[in-house]
Amino acid sequence: MSANIMLKSVPNTMTVLRLAAAPLVAALVWADDPEVGYPVALILFILASVSDFFDGWMARRLQIVSKFGTMLDPIADKVLIGVCLLALAKVTSDGWLFFVPALVIMFREFFVSGLREFMAGRSVSIPVSQLAKWKTTLQLVAIGVLIAAPVFPELDFINTAGLVVLWVSALITAQTGIAYFRGTLDHV
Repeated sequence: MSANIMLKSVPNTMTVLRLAAAPLVAALVWADDPEVGYPVALILFILASVSDFFDGWMARRLQIVSKFGTMLDPIADKVLIGVCLLALAKVTSDGWLFFVPALVIMFREFFVSGLREFMAGRSVSIPVSQLAKWKTTLQLVAIGVLIAAPVFPELDFINTAGLVVLWVSALITAQTGIAYFRGTLDHV
């Protein structure tokens, strides 16, 4: 296999690895083991989150954007975020302070995915906004901080910081969902 072909497969490989890492991170969080599970989950989650930036950057920079990568990248993001939120929901003691923003995030992701599919059937593309990219980044930061909280129990503020970022990301998530919906009203 030539070096050029191998290089072209790197972004898609990173996306597939992020997708594969998601259930493993969630299972480690679900196990609720501060000694081993959370540290490993945190490392895997950070690697997966960073790969989200680098796979897209590399594909655009090297002009090797593929239909497969374009389709799979947002799915990998949603799976990583969704399964981690579900796993955190099992172990959190934060009640509605966690559940409300988590539900907003999950609802918006399903809603916009369905909206995109519906609009694709009408040959209307819904491009990803810059604000939507920021909301994904904030979601990843919030989840990473919440996974990190049990790893660093001596730092009491970490869990609170994670919840604050989760709420901010949920507000931006709702805003982008409303914007996507408004942008499609002419086509419905």
